[in-house]
Amino acid sequence: MANMISILGSTGSIGRQTLDVVEQLGLKVAAMTAHSSVERVEEQARRFSPRLAVMTDEAAARDLAVRLADTPVRVLGGLSALEEAATVPEADTVVTAVVGMVGLRPTLAAIRAGKRIALANKETLVCGGELVMNEAERCGAEIVPVDSEHSAIFQCLQGCADRREIRRLILTCSGGPFFGMSREEVGKMTKADALKHPNWTMGPKITVDCATLMNKGLEVIEAMRLYRLPLEQVDVVIHRQSIVHSLVEYRDGAVLAQLGTPDMRLPIRYAMTYPNRAESPAEPLDLLHCPPLTFAAPDRETFTCLALAEDAAREGGTACAILNGANEEAVGLFLQDRIGFHDIARLVRRAREEVAVTAAPTLEDILEADQAARQSVLR
Repeated sequence: MANMISILGSTGSIGRQTLDVVEQLGLKVAAMTAHSSVERVEEQARRFSPRLAVMTDEAAARDLAVRLADTPVRVLGGLSALEEAATVPEADTVVTAVVGMVGLRPTLAAIRAGKRIALANKETLVCGGELVMNEAERCGAEIVPVDSEHSAIFQCLQGCADRREIRRLILTCSGGPFFGMSREEVGKMTKADALKHPNWTMGPKITVDCATLMNKGLEVIEAMRLYRLPLEQVDVVIHRQSIVHSLVEYRDGAVLAQLGTPDMRLPIRYAMTYPNRAESPAEPLDLLHCPPLTFAAPDRETFTCLALAEDAAREGGTACAILNGANEEAVGLFLQDRIGFHDIARLVRRAREEVAVTAAPTLEDILEADQAARQSVLR
């Protein structure tokens, strides 16, 4: 069980909910980071008294330093300071809740420092999964997933002594706000439409990824890396109610599922308390009053981002970093109302066609592929 944490991305949805759990469990905070939300970080720092607060925006860091001058909190600025927050000696657990490729370097730094990783930054495994998992094995660092789907699989695998017992992992997917629509109908949807997730409250980038099904494609890649399984053993099923968070099918035909209300505090709490479980104030799932549970196949022709992600997973190397970097830039353009919904997949596909893939990449190869993909989208 965690005792003192560093939280990378304390002001986002996962970060704020993590701090709720930290308070409920009576844990301590060694460090917290954010990009530019100075007022919120000041409030959090006064509430949790970390030793270190980092703002990746340097102007925001200078502002925060003035605001916290009457406290013992040390303030640092810049992206490089994320690695210091990830490796503070007092922390035994690092929650990686930042969005995007920015999470890769500090996660590797935390692994090399022997920290337990409560992983909520999927890009870390999508872009550098083999590198990250090999480093974790070499350094003896434990990775506990926070995403609801991967937490569900992690829990369903607790009694699995041999990965050869697994027939397949089944990731559930809400289908997003456009489930059941034709490709023509989806093409008319706006940013406001895409940001209306049916079940979860999340940040704008991941919410758009849920609308395109890219989020599920990234989770397929993440599952492959986290559990070291080929694409053929990772499947996706649409489950509109978000009650069954994912399933594991074993070779003897048994299927184990993890169920719960759609509340991210539940997998966050498990990541904090693993291998134990702590009492939760959350309302438990009431099977007598929950809606009927339905399942359907994903529509890869309308939501082509899922197929693009699976193609990148199949190719390997830096293909997944290219996919992710292009998607981040394209979603950013969509959120600025500069492109349409289907343009996201179009630009990702173009980057995949234009940027060469490197097999068995180093960290530098991954970062270069990411940048090349972004430039392809922006040109």
